[in-house]
Amino acid sequence: MTDQPTPMMAQYLAIREANPGALLFYRMGDFYEMFFDDAVAAAAALDIALTKRGTHLGEPIPMCGVPVHAAESYLLTLIRKGFRVAIAEQMEDPAEAKKRGSKSVVARDVVRLVTPGTLTEESLLEARRHNYLAAFVVVRDEGALAWVDISTGAFSVMDCPLPRLAPELARLAPREVLACDTGLDELISEAGAAMTDLHASAFDSGAGARRLCALYGVETLDGFGSFTRAELSAMGAIVDYLELTQKGKLPLLRPPVRERAGGAMQIDAATRRNLELTQALSGGREGSLLAAIDRTVTAPGARLLERRISAPSRDLALIAARHDAVEALAGDARLLSDLRSALARVPDMDRALSRLALERGGPRDLAAIRAGLTQGAAIAARLPADVPAVLRDAAGDLVGHDELVAVLNDALVAEPPLLARDGGFVAEGYDDDLDQTRRLRDEGRGVIAGMQADYAALTGVSSLKIKHNNVLGYFIETTTTHAERMMAAPLNQTFIHRQTTANQIRFTTVELSELETRILNARDRALEIERGIFDRLRAAVLERAAQVGQAARALAEIDLAGAFADLASGEGWVRPRVDDSRAFVITGGRHPVVERALKRKAESFVANDCALTNGATPAIWLLTGPNMAGKSTFLRQNALIAVLAQAGAFVPAREAHIGLVSQLFSRVGAADDLARGRSTFMVEMVETAAILNQADDRALVILDEIGRGTSTWDGLSIAWAVMEHLHAANRCRALFATHYHEMTALSAKLEGVENATVAVREWQGEVIFLHEVRKGAADRSYGVQVAKLAGLPASVVERARSVLDALESGERQGSTRPVALIDDLPLFRAAPPPAPRSRPLDDRLKAVHPDTLSPREALDLIYELKALSEETRP
Repeated sequence: MTDQPTPMMAQYLAIREANPGALLFYRMGDFYEMFFDDAVAAAAALDIALTKRGTHLGEPIPMCGVPVHAAESYLLTLIRKGFRVAIAEQMEDPAEAKKRGSKSVVARDVVRLVTPGTLTEESLLEARRHNYLAAFVVVRDEGALAWVDISTGAFSVMDCPLPRLAPELARLAPREVLACDTGLDELISEAGAAMTDLHASAFDSGAGARRLCALYGVETLDGFGSFTRAELSAMGAIVDYLELTQKGKLPLLRPPVRERAGGAMQIDAATRRNLELTQALSGGREGSLLAAIDRTVTAPGARLLERRISAPSRDLALIAARHDAVEALAGDARLLSDLRSALARVPDMDRALSRLALERGGPRDLAAIRAGLTQGAAIAARLPADVPAVLRDAAGDLVGHDELVAVLNDALVAEPPLLARDGGFVAEGYDDDLDQTRRLRDEGRGVIAGMQADYAALTGVSSLKIKHNNVLGYFIETTTTHAERMMAAPLNQTFIHRQTTANQIRFTTVELSELETRILNARDRALEIERGIFDRLRAAVLERAAQVGQAARALAEIDLAGAFADLASGEGWVRPRVDDSRAFVITGGRHPVVERALKRKAESFVANDCALTNGATPAIWLLTGPNMAGKSTFLRQNALIAVLAQAGAFVPAREAHIGLVSQLFSRVGAADDLARGRSTFMVEMVETAAILNQADDRALVILDEIGRGTSTWDGLSIAWAVMEHLHAANRCRALFATHYHEMTALSAKLEGVENATVAVREWQGEVIFLHEVRKGAADRSYGVQVAKLAGLPASVVERARSVLDALESGERQGSTRPVALIDDLPLFRAAPPPAPRSRPLDDRLKAVHPDTLSPREALDLIYELKALSEETRP
């Protein structure tokens, strides 16, 4: 049996076939409908009802739908769950389709393919984060990575050999990566991105160059720089993909910027994760360095902050210039306050500009451009002439927009609606035709009343009325007693007879007929006029898109400098001295994230010094001390101080001298990777191998507990060899934390290695953490005491003490048979819970009955308790 699809279903199937790999949102009136497998998948993902509509090949057709007005929220859910969505809109009015026949189907076509890397809608994007689309390709053993944020227009490219791909993806955190090598699936997935596999033809370097020339309207790309074939391939693939997904409506992309190798501090994926630079280990932003220091007041400023933290600069002049800007603002509290107040009123011009270029913008995007440029001019005027170069250059980009601002001010109301189709965004007095049309639309009765008065005066008939019904529309009515006069010259040349009834006679005029037509069409006409004005304003903005974009970036630069200055002033941070030496001297350094958390509890952070220099002080510190004493915090805080300094911020310390750090490596924490068949120890060794194979003499390395995932002697041997390699081969600055106390002997054998420890104090069997880093070595790790703090049963703690005492006693006696020592311990016999210790102070307090004490007795008791406390103090 044959089951021919209906014309509408045939159209759906044709569009669906032309867009494989994506869910199809098929516009039907006020809904986007989905059918067949798309409907099943979407209903499950969106948790909406799955229904049926008709049959196909003898089977019911599954169907579900979402309302057009709420489509963006559903799109966001689908994108986050890994779907791509093709949006098919009605390309004509249904009335036009009916003219071709009662069964004609409304013309539809896909106007956009929505993917994770091509989002532009405000509701689909995180305001304070970039949304990158990247492309990677290898051409003749040369790799290249290009990336773009179409919501802001930022477009960059760099040489990128395959081994550098993972660290660069970790830095950029793109939402989607284009590639033609399916072997990259796992690597791209680990970076948290969706991979889109394109045909090799999309990466053709010749075609890529032609696409780029067409995009920018140039004959050659030489004016943008010199690009390798691989770089042209990667950039060309992005442009080709955007043409495909945006259906010819290319976003407003800035000229591509070629990032040079070595321009930024190299930080691999493991280090970013361990240091929690932009994302906490828990997966959210809270708890990361970025969350702790973000005091920006604009979305572009927040995105710039994330870029700076993700890629700290290695350009000494640029770092110094940024520090100059922060210092200038931090030293002028009034100026800083004024600037931040003005910046708080600056909207996201970058994304408004991109939406306007893609024809997805509305009146509020025009208003955002107006507000941003207006505030920019005020900020430029507020900055003194002698500010540092970074601020001076930014101020220069904020002026010269008066003409565009004046046009937008004249044309737009103060608070325009979101959508142009709603109308009401053009200011009164801007367009005479629009004002008259609106008056007809909004004040039709008043206009008719005025005309009635004019006609009554003209005819001398005071009872003349203008009325309306559904048959005649608007008409002029008088009583029949005036019929002869109305139908005689000269009035009959103006008034045209329409109808006579028993008691009334009705007329019309050419003027009234035209007015009626204008009133009936006034709403549509007003919207049409406003749409034309919107298009002209949009064109005026896009004509100055480059200058507007530059102003947006200037505001972000000022915002970031102001945020760093506010942070420095509020938290007591200092300007670091960054130079070309190998020094790393931090006085009174603090961990910015931990300090912030402690302040919320009204607790203080214990600051510590660090000195890693190849001159008078060693280049490697070997750090020992108990668990929970703060070794990992000390390691991380020094790495974060290096990141902050080279990102252009002040640092949490009393003083800081940092020789330029080329690479930052961190091996801290423990986690397995079961999906790839890696144990915790294997992950640790892979990360350590990456450090030893890559770190140069300008690197800063922090290592914590190397070798702890295997046997004691294996672990000690590995840690020992790693330390020697860092010293002899890598020759880098390093902080090496360990519980292998035997390694402290290396400080006497290796020049440039010095011991440091985290101080603790014991009191009545308890361990008190002082969190102070001092020169010297620890003789114990206090693991049993920490286990007690963690809540292990008292019997387990006591049993551990006895085993530890036996092992340490045997070691002091020179026993070479640890097994014999264990054999001497009674097995399978848990120690009984220890009897609680009796302390005079505790006993005295238990004997007190507060309700029976007189004031004098209470005072005497205080003195007595104070004396007892002095006796029990260590």
